Amino acid sequence: MNGKISNLAQVASLRRYTLSEGSAKGMDVIDCDNGKIRFLLSVNNALDIMQLYHEGQNISFLSKNAFVADEKPFLNRFEGGMLYTCGLDNAGNREGYTMHGTLHLTKAEIVRAECTDEEITVEAVIRNSALFGGNLLLRRKYTTKLGSGTLELEDKLTNEAYAEGEYCVLYHTNLGYPMLDAGAKISLSTERVYPRGKIAEKDMFRLYEVCEPTPLEDETCYYFDLTKPQVCVTNEKIGKKFTLAYSAETLPKFLMWKSFACGDYALGLEPCTSRIGDELVMTKIGAGETKIHRLTLSVEKL
Repeated sequence: MNGKISNLAQVASLRRYTLSEGSAKGMDVIDCDNGKIRFLLSVNNALDIMQLYHEGQNISFLSKNAFVADEKPFLNRFEGGMLYTCGLDNAGNREGYTMHGTLHLTKAEIVRAECTDEEITVEAVIRNSALFGGNLLLRRKYTTKLGSGTLELEDKLTNEAYAEGEYCVLYHTNLGYPMLDAGAKISLSTERVYPRGKIAEKDMFRLYEVCEPTPLEDETCYYFDLTKPQVCVTNEKIGKKFTLAYSAETLPKFLMWKSFACGDYALGLEPCTSRIGDELVMTKIGAGETKIHRLTLSVEKL
């Protein structure tokens, strides 16, 4: 700090609180503000990112469900959020499995939550285990420099069982209004695109378009073979650019979800270990082995 301030909270802060009303009652939140970006982390939901703001403007998608502390069917509790981590047992819709897996429904144990005059750091552990089953430990760490428009996530997944295990993960990163708006531009470098389903195939001609919301518009999904593990969305209306970069060596697949229906207006940018649903292929992880996944979320002015 310098002589212009006597309390760090004038320029940056980390606060912990519990929501007390409505469907979110009982949810524990870590609210981080580095002076440029503000992000809310849900302790109840594997320390996923509830919302992200840049200079006070919302970047993330928040569904009509908002935040739900109680167990409900997926469509009644999916909040979107800036980050909804899918896995470690499922991604997509497969018979006999929870939609998008159980990781997001697992409470995190916070081991560090600190705001210094240089950076904000939040660390947690989340265990996925079963009697006579697997034993996966996820060490999750967020860091951001004060005054920066960048948030970094590092996930270290360790198999603490005595036999080989398997897992899958998909980082369901979601943009919403006003960052997402008609005319916004999606930029990525790709060798090939694979539409997921007949509706997506029919809509290939507007693959990179961000349209106005339309009542009852069908959602579409596309797989990409990216030549660079980075996707950008630029919105000249608000003068901002969002960039998602990730570790391609451990997240070899990329899925884009377009939901442009009125009231469900969202764009999902989703690095993952595998295709999802019926095409899902689990990743092997040896006893004692650690896999590392990284995401970088950045917002900047044009």
